[in-house]
Amino acid sequence: MRIVIANTSGQPIYEQIATQIRAAILAGELAEGEQLPSIRGLARDLRVSVITTTRAYSDLAAEGFIANVQGKGAFVLPRDSDLVREHIVSEVERHLGAAIDAARLGRLSDDDVRASLDALLAAAEESAAESTHDDPAEATSQSSTRQGGTT
Repeated sequence: MRIVIANTSGQPIYEQIATQIRAAILAGELAEGEQLPSIRGLARDLRVSVITTTRAYSDLAAEGFIANVQGKGAFVLPRDSDLVREHIVSEVERHLGAAIDAARLGRLSDDDVRASLDALLAAAEESAAESTHDDPAEATSQSSTRQGGTT
């Protein structure tokens, strides 16, 4: 696992650490039960305070992504599908909120925003469909799912 810290970022360092570990867990790069670097070791490697890494690990534990085991270290917890979905929905809402704020600044109407979102969703679906052409079984599966899912 590689963590990159941007000192010029407006985001606190503990949040940068937690965000990158959270993303690695959600992406499956860190498996259930996998041990994370020790708090002191990570602090040393990143050249940050132990307090900073402790805060990152504490936040991740509070969110249900890791468990801190006294004397043994921090371990990745099983991915709870509800927790993962809740986190993804939260991220999507945050980004959509920023997009709506930008649209308001640009004086775009709600219909303009909806049209943009519909166009982006259609482009993403088209891109996903194109990427499945390499595997005919997957393309057939996705096609039947899409047809059954839309009414």
